[in-house]
Amino acid sequence: MSNPGESNTTLIESRAQLVEVLARGCKPKAEWRIGTEHEKFGFRLPERARGELKPFAPPAYEPDGIGALLGALEGPDWQAIRDDGHLIGLKGAGPHKGRSISLEPAGQFELSGAPVRTVQETEQEMIAHFRQITGPAQELGLGFAPLGFQPLWPREAMPWMPKSRYAIMRRYMPEVGRRGLDMMTRTCTVQVNLDFSSEADMARKMRVSLALQPLITALMANSPFADGRPTGRLSNRAYIWLDTDNQRSGQPTFFFEEGFGFERYVDWALDVPMYFVNREGRNIDAAGCSFRKWLDGVEQEPLAGLRPTVGDFEDHLTTLFPDVRLKQFLEMRGADAGRPDMMVAQSAFWVGLLYDEDVLAEAERVVKEQSWLHYQSLAELVVEQAMDAPFPGGLRHLAKRILTLAEQGLQKRGHGEEYYLAPLYEIADGAKTQAERWLERYHDVWQGDVRHIFREADISL
Repeated sequence: MSNPGESNTTLIESRAQLVEVLARGCKPKAEWRIGTEHEKFGFRLPERARGELKPFAPPAYEPDGIGALLGALEGPDWQAIRDDGHLIGLKGAGPHKGRSISLEPAGQFELSGAPVRTVQETEQEMIAHFRQITGPAQELGLGFAPLGFQPLWPREAMPWMPKSRYAIMRRYMPEVGRRGLDMMTRTCTVQVNLDFSSEADMARKMRVSLALQPLITALMANSPFADGRPTGRLSNRAYIWLDTDNQRSGQPTFFFEEGFGFERYVDWALDVPMYFVNREGRNIDAAGCSFRKWLDGVEQEPLAGLRPTVGDFEDHLTTLFPDVRLKQFLEMRGADAGRPDMMVAQSAFWVGLLYDEDVLAEAERVVKEQSWLHYQSLAELVVEQAMDAPFPGGLRHLAKRILTLAEQGLQKRGHGEEYYLAPLYEIADGAKTQAERWLERYHDVWQGDVRHIFREADISL
């Protein structure tokens, strides 16, 4: 689910080929799986930081940094992925088949999980990953903390990984939004990837999950700090996305419309400016070019002499960033990275809500009690207020109704997965979000020193 195959070099002769790219995701319910992707910030352990290596600083690629960690993990079960000779990821084999490890622009370390059947398997996979990297990371003097936004270091202090597509994005991002470079270097998320059976099933799941992304943003809020101090926001990660590149992100209105389907998504994708194309293993900077014009044969200098392939379109789909992204599965993209139990809870939330037909139908009825505009405006409100954001009837009331449905969906699956919703129920019932707990610690126990968050959030402790 999370690992693309070899690039498809078939030339695009018709728009139907692009629709087919998405339609290939349709699969019977018996084959539906759960894929979870989670990111975390590396930091220098204070007891190992010497000379130019500052305590809690983000590790560079080399020396003794993120590149060295990838090298320590490489082996028969983790095969190298290289970009211009640089080790920039690992593809799982053997017991890790279907998984991959990749680097976000500033070295945020990501596991893209294998497609698994149950939430229990998601949890086991996450724990195994944390255990696997802890030893090699500590040998290098590194810790890892899953937080939604880098709490201490400014953008200028963040390293850049030697990944060619990131160099293209780094140049282009400031042209289309004020916070794109912060998104690249200072955010971490946890995603859940889920399947659909048909175009109609995809559209229903898209509408429900897109409307409810602000709710999961509020429940999962875990990024109240930036530059060493509180920002006044509970999800600074979500705030960053509000002005990153609005042509390719957010909650596009037409996603909510009746008649939305594969063709409408393809039409939108063709009009979102491109980032790059890959030829012979090299990324060519095509940022700002139009895929639609390329298909129509309109001359665009970076693409001169090149003909678009199905693989180019599949690559282009990975550069779209709506709150729910459609590929050959649906990606839920609205949550801050956080405590392991919270990240697993999010997987349980979406599985319970979307994988039972009756529960999904009821969730759609609940969502439609309010206009789509309410959910679109909620996306901005939860940034600062999380569960206290104004919503008709109260956001906590909505959370309890939706969580009850998710619990029913999990119960009907019969795997005992409803247990994982507990931390989300606690927040819906009035408990503090992760962000609010950190703020409480900051003002009391930490006495205004945000550096303590790295230790307390470290996955190895």
